[in-house]
Amino acid sequence: MLGRTYDSQLCSIARTLEVVGERWTLLIVRDSLLGLRRFEEFQDSLGIARNVLTSRLSKLVDDGLLERVCYQERPARYEYRPTNKAKDLLTALLSLMHWGDEHAEGPAGPPRIAAHVGCGGHVREQLVCTHCEEVLDSDAVQLLPGPGLTGLTSDIRLP
Repeated sequence: MLGRTYDSQLCSIARTLEVVGERWTLLIVRDSLLGLRRFEEFQDSLGIARNVLTSRLSKLVDDGLLERVCYQERPARYEYRPTNKAKDLLTALLSLMHWGDEHAEGPAGPPRIAAHVGCGGHVREQLVCTHCEEVLDSDAVQLLPGPGLTGLTSDIRLP
């Protein structure tokens, strides 16, 4: 059983969970990517307790996913803007959203549709080989030991 931290795990997913694994974190990042910026906007959207939101926003700033920017001097008021590091989570967020649309669907259908700003078409994330650019399914992917992993010689095939 995993503990509350993943320090003993030699795994990029475990390290990622240290940053975004708390239940409110990805929802706050989602809202920031949707254009929410102010504390009250996050609170209204999520229904989260003020002390919990304060803590999560502070951690997201510390981890470099949000930037805290003063928008009013007297009294000092701040907004939270997504950084490029947060924007890099978009593919993961879309994958989770699409998985939920398919496997944890609501009765009325998907609450949001990812659309291409340029033409209005639906956006879908894909597994693509960087060498031959073939679009892959999970059966065509294997996880091999990388330079950050020592002492493991077997490969791992996705089921």
